Amino acid sequence: MQTTLEILTHPLLDPARHGFFTRRGGASSGLFAGLNCGYGSSDQAEMVTINRGRVAVAMGVGPAALTTVHQVHSADVVTVRPGDQPADIAKIRADGLVTDQPGVALAVLTADCQPILLADPQAGVIGAVHAGWRGALSGVIEATVGAMMDLGATRIAAVIGPAISQRAYEVGEDFMDEFLAEDPGHQRFFAAGPNGRPMFDLPAFGLMRLRDAGVEAEWIRHCTYSDPDRFFSYRRSTHQHQADYGRLISVIVL
Repeated sequence: MQTTLEILTHPLLDPARHGFFTRRGGASSGLFAGLNCGYGSSDQAEMVTINRGRVAVAMGVGPAALTTVHQVHSADVVTVRPGDQPADIAKIRADGLVTDQPGVALAVLTADCQPILLADPQAGVIGAVHAGWRGALSGVIEATVGAMMDLGATRIAAVIGPAISQRAYEVGEDFMDEFLAEDPGHQRFFAAGPNGRPMFDLPAFGLMRLRDAGVEAEWIRHCTYSDPDRFFSYRRSTHQHQADYGRLISVIVL
């Protein structure tokens, strides 16, 4: 089994320590083979703990510093403050995290949704977002940017990590209608698919929301669905009638 972690980074976030981890280099097996970091999966919890430990080491922090939330596709954001315990934060239902505390590693889990890492290194403020279509539409990106600004951030950069690309994201007409009801201009994020159904461009939508919020942003341009050797994908596992799927982790730390 391959044990070397693969960590994708982007210069836009430098010098903040960060990484979009692929599935390579973990202890899990079977459907979860590799670096599954989701306790919400049916993988063995001890394997997930080992995987998260490897991630923490790679990010230069102790396992206890890895800080996640209970992700629910919301627009809610948690500000991690001095004395907050990751075990307590992990129980909070939210989809964004921000902090100005050195040594706190903010992390989100994804398997097609957008992992977004944000930083204003000069102000000493970082953020992490789990942004699926519902969270992005309801404002989790803007809420996270706002929470970072409340901590003093002024020049924020953001990178969208591996996510499902438009060519793999077929949706229904009702899905598209929900976006068009907010803004008819959202039509530009949909294209006609080979089956006559709309194809949605989630990363482009995320980039638009970030840039409209005044953030310099890029997508790392990796599709989770199309690269099974490197990424877990909820939609791919569904299409293959698999019982479950692994979760990728993305981390940023001051």
